[in-house]
Amino acid sequence: MTDQELKAKALEVRKGIIEGTHAAKSGHPGGSLSAAEVFTYLYFEEMNIDPADPKKADRDRFVLSKGHTAPGLYSVLANRGYFPVEDLKTLRHVGSHLQGHPCMTHTPGVDASSGSLGQGISVAAGMALSAKLTNESYRVYTLLGDGEIEEGQVWEAAMFAGNRKLDNLVVIVDNNNLQIDGPITEVNSPYPIVDKWKAFNFHVIEVADGNDMAQIRAAFDEAKNTKGQPSAIVMKTVKGKGISFMENQVGWHGKAPNDEEYQKAMDELNNTEV
Repeated sequence: MTDQELKAKALEVRKGIIEGTHAAKSGHPGGSLSAAEVFTYLYFEEMNIDPADPKKADRDRFVLSKGHTAPGLYSVLANRGYFPVEDLKTLRHVGSHLQGHPCMTHTPGVDASSGSLGQGISVAAGMALSAKLTNESYRVYTLLGDGEIEEGQVWEAAMFAGNRKLDNLVVIVDNNNLQIDGPITEVNSPYPIVDKWKAFNFHVIEVADGNDMAQIRAAFDEAKNTKGQPSAIVMKTVKGKGISFMENQVGWHGKAPNDEEYQKAMDELNNTEV
């Protein structure tokens, strides 16, 4: 796909995020919106996947370590054809397969249940090691929040992955600078993020604008060509990206839009040019 086509897909992913959280009257739109481009690039361009065969043995794996941004993952899965887009309106409803956090036993396309912050990268590293041990070709991708990397388990997994030279593992850090309690620098600063990943023997790729498709493409191409060590892509993004009144507002970390906000957000998205 061209960057322009991917931008159009990311716009649809954003609409799905708003549809889902509005219908649920709960959920996490802010960090889902900041990662809309990377979700889109992974599922429409980067990964070897087949929505008609979600469990195919040689598929690339994705682990949403920051599992609270499930609305973003669900939206890209729906738009990619794993299940109907209409299902997004059932987010967090009783009986729906779209739980508040991803569940691999209920939702097609979900490779790992997640939500307890810090644990997803361990799961992803285990998957990557398994591929190495069995001489499988699949790659493993995991998305972490910048607040999430304050968790100690993240660095235990990083130490393991770097030591094992898991070059089939790509860690993506959504560096939007905000977590539930405020700016990450004020809560418990994980900076310097880039230097930390380098210290754990990762090849680090910095993306100045993680909401720009061309820069995302270049980063994943570089990661794919990196041998002998895992890659960490650190992306500067905007929390709430794409909706003016949500951008860089920490209050939208875990708050759903009401009817008026929903209409305003959808109007903005419907009038966005790509």
